Amino acid sequence: MKILFVCLGNICRSPLAEGIARHYTVSQGSDIVIDSAGTGSWHVGEQPCDHSIAVGLQHGVDISGQRARQIRGDDFIIFDHIVALDSSNMDTLKEMGAKRILKLGDFGAGGEDVPDPYFFEGFEGFDHVYTMIEHCVQALLAELDRNRGS
Repeated sequence: MKILFVCLGNICRSPLAEGIARHYTVSQGSDIVIDSAGTGSWHVGEQPCDHSIAVGLQHGVDISGQRARQIRGDDFIIFDHIVALDSSNMDTLKEMGAKRILKLGDFGAGGEDVPDPYFFEGFEGFDHVYTMIEHCVQALLAELDRNRGS
């Protein structure tokens, strides 16, 4: 199975989702392929933002080696599941032609969007977003595992 997490710039939320999902799948010995991308091109080639790296490290998840990339059309063929971090990204992915889109907040957050902490003041927003993403990623992986077994 291959999962792609998508946010706007691929420097805050989707790198955290990728890192958290990879952390859990590796610890469980799973062979799931995990990646992330952004709908925009502003940050292509950049590391995740400093606050995302820091909050990940506080939880034992190192995302510092990731580099931002923009989603490509072939991602819709390569990945089994495209997971949008918010409704706006979901709409953009639909406009781009994606068919198999999930929204991360539909798994354990009552359909809420994962807020973009890039525009938050200070570090506290990143801590909240990390906790939300972690909870939703765990619920998503559990659901996908259940569906894979049936």
